[in-house]
Amino acid sequence: MQKNNQNFLSGLALSIMILAITPSVFAQRFSEWSTPVNLGPVVNAVCAPGTTTCNDERPNISKDGLSLYFSSDRPGGCGGADIYVSQRSSLDSDWEAPVNLDRDRLAEGLPCVMNSNLAESAPNLTTDGHTLFFHSFRATDNCGGGDIYYSHRKNRRDDLGWESPINLNRVGRDPQEPLVCGAGTELKAICSGDHPCMLVNTSKTDAGPAFFHDEVNDITFLYFTRANLSTNLGDFDIYTAILGLDGTWGTVVYNEELSSTPHRDTRVAIRRHDGLEIILASERPGFPVGSDARKLWVSTRTNTFEPWSTPVLLSSVNSTALDGAPGLSWDGSELYFFSSRAGTAAGNDLYVSTRTKITGQQP
Repeated sequence: MQKNNQNFLSGLALSIMILAITPSVFAQRFSEWSTPVNLGPVVNAVCAPGTTTCNDERPNISKDGLSLYFSSDRPGGCGGADIYVSQRSSLDSDWEAPVNLDRDRLAEGLPCVMNSNLAESAPNLTTDGHTLFFHSFRATDNCGGGDIYYSHRKNRRDDLGWESPINLNRVGRDPQEPLVCGAGTELKAICSGDHPCMLVNTSKTDAGPAFFHDEVNDITFLYFTRANLSTNLGDFDIYTAILGLDGTWGTVVYNEELSSTPHRDTRVAIRRHDGLEIILASERPGFPVGSDARKLWVSTRTNTFEPWSTPVLLSSVNSTALDGAPGLSWDGSELYFFSSRAGTAAGNDLYVSTRTKITGQQP
């Protein structure tokens, strides 16, 4: 998948030259985000009065826009939070009732495979639809806390055709060897640009994977978040890993631009068709007084070699309640996220906001 160094440098030079000559050609302009709409009782769980396990969270939409993956702790699953998928027949159709990725096994009384009796969350599809990343707190083949896993399917249209998940640290390595984990001290002070770490999963919680393939330069990134504690509580920061020539996920680096405050920075959503916009959930200062601290923020860049700009509050989408875990459609016209704002059935519900692309050159 990767090019050699000479091709990479040639691509870099060409990209910089083109951007310098015609920057407005590549600039994307959109309308403001619309008022978010609750996905409603067909998608969001409708729970009995007094029920607290009714949280639908961390959505991710397929490239074709017809499958919406998310996590839910609704009753009837494998235990804890499970990964579900809702489908629609066209971009103009309504979302259908979600199904658990282990639906058929649950119906037959068989053990769950994709989900466990603990929490699975933050599903994230690759561009080609054949691989699903997510994080899990499952007890087996785990480095500690939450780890990032992946699953493969042959048919990218079969939303229940996923194979048994594999710990991301095993990718490109002998499956018969013991699981190798990163050191618990692999935090931002060590995973720097000068001294990158080589393993994604550590004894800390590593979570919220976000896949991005830079098509111009043929480099594949995985954004994810890592906790400073061995649980899913406390401060999180954003990291990136690069898919190496040997097929392993290495070159793990702390992302300074997106984690510039000592506050929690978690799941990101990248505009995947160009990689020039990223939305993140953060508890950094700047949210309205009296609001929940978790809000959605946006950062941009003019090309994929530049650092991200300082994130700014996505005020048109946020509420005074908790707003988190964004998921962007391929073209950047739909933003899915979860919120505890007024109007939810109970716990957290999934919402969507839309915008339209403005055609024509910038003045």
